[in-house]
Amino acid sequence: MTTPVKFSREERALFNPAFMALVSCRAVQGHQRDAGPCPLPLAVTAAVMALQPAVRALLPSTTRASAAKWIEDNQSVRVLMATNAPLLAAVVRPGILFALQTDLLGFDGTARLRLRRRALPATITGTSDSFVAVQKSAHMLGRWLPTGGSTATVLTLLGVRS
Repeated sequence: MTTPVKFSREERALFNPAFMALVSCRAVQGHQRDAGPCPLPLAVTAAVMALQPAVRALLPSTTRASAAKWIEDNQSVRVLMATNAPLLAAVVRPGILFALQTDLLGFDGTARLRLRRRALPATITGTSDSFVAVQKSAHMLGRWLPTGGSTATVLTLLGVRS
């Protein structure tokens, strides 16, 4: 059993389940667009990466970039993921559960996440630059991470355990 994480008031506002559901859904939306239904560990990883400003700043501008080469060239991402992934995954998971409970996400026959049709608008908008940046990064990561190989390969390259 995991112990609850204590957050400040600002962190609780940012890491609320509704926003975490939105970020996770954007990752699944991107993955679904290019590679079909999304494995759960990849959805969590993409959301965790998108939530970190230092990782977002290093992301390539195109999904044609080699994920394996990018990870090799940006070893700081492995350090950031090792440091921040456990805590951030603990706030992303309730968001995914919320998305499943509200039927934004569902599992397909192969136990992969699928975004309900018309659950989210295709255009990403928002009132804050960081709100939009997190969503766009999650969407891009959902599209791009599968190009690095299997889910197990991508997680291993990032130094993440599922």
